[in-house]
Amino acid sequence: MPKLGMEPIRRRALIDATIEAIGEVGSLDVTVSQIAERAGVSAALAHHYFGGKEELFLATMRELLVRLGEAARQGLGRARTPRDRISALIAACFSADQFEPATIAAWLVFYVRAQSSESARRLFRIYARRLDSNLRFAFRQLTGTTDAVRLAEATAAMIDGLWLRHALKDGPPDPETAVALVEDFVDDALDARGRPAS
Repeated sequence: MPKLGMEPIRRRALIDATIEAIGEVGSLDVTVSQIAERAGVSAALAHHYFGGKEELFLATMRELLVRLGEAARQGLGRARTPRDRISALIAACFSADQFEPATIAAWLVFYVRAQSSESARRLFRIYARRLDSNLRFAFRQLTGTTDAVRLAEATAAMIDGLWLRHALKDGPPDPETAVALVEDFVDDALDARGRPAS
């Protein structure tokens, strides 16, 4: 008989084990049985909770998106100005936990999987829309609607591109440098439009 209250704990253990397994292998070339063994549960229980490897992977990506969203919300909660909001979003995307080796591997697999899986693509769109919406909201208060759309897209592209470059570079990632580059871009873009940067 299953222990009451264990399902959330076991689900979390399976998601964490999925991140670890992808990090170790660098791809989705792991089985549910291998993930379940790493999590300390049976493969049958993993299938019961998630249905299969694709569903487990999608649940794992949802969890990574939740973690990123929580980091963004914490930063936004401390922001006092629209410019502070932009900085909070940038910082969340380059937070230390986003650069753990296993997390990097999971995100990279997610990007690749989104090319062929409609469910993964849908999750990626959620991430992209949330980032874009939050950036647009802050930029709109500093520049107006037309410029906000372009600046939000450019800033999101810089965040994604620099995250990818720093995730794949030789040696440990350098999130502080990536943050500084995006911050410089935002300040230069705001200055060029004659708007205050704060």
